[in-house]
Amino acid sequence: MTGLLIGEYEHTLDEKKRISLPKSFRSALGKRLVLARGLDNCLYIYSRSAWDTVAEKLQSLSMGKSETRGYSRLLLSGAAEVEVDGAGRILIPEHQIAHAGLKKKVVFTGVSDHIEAWDADAWKEYKSRIEKQAEKMAETLGEIGAL
Repeated sequence: MTGLLIGEYEHTLDEKKRISLPKSFRSALGKRLVLARGLDNCLYIYSRSAWDTVAEKLQSLSMGKSETRGYSRLLLSGAAEVEVDGAGRILIPEHQIAHAGLKKKVVFTGVSDHIEAWDADAWKEYKSRIEKQAEKMAETLGEIGAL
């Protein structure tokens, strides 16, 4: 993967559980992707190389801590490798559709090294809630030197 993944795009999930990836994300991510359960009821979508980095970080953590074991199990057990077809679509496994509550309209968001897939209504609600907290979040990030 090259470059920073940014932006927000809405696409439609078809009756066969396939969805077209936004062209800009497709070119950045490549043909082999890993879909994983994300936090806040979305899906994380990684290029194969970005996923390998995530998996290596998880493997380097102590399995003696219950939080590490739990998060590793959650992320890795629900992950699936998929290929982008000739039309730029991916097939989303049923268990991941259920996890993210995906219906017909899906929003893809660029989040630095991966993208997220959200049910459009859930994204709208989440974004509205987060936008109301933006100033407070920016202040907190400023305090720790992140902004």
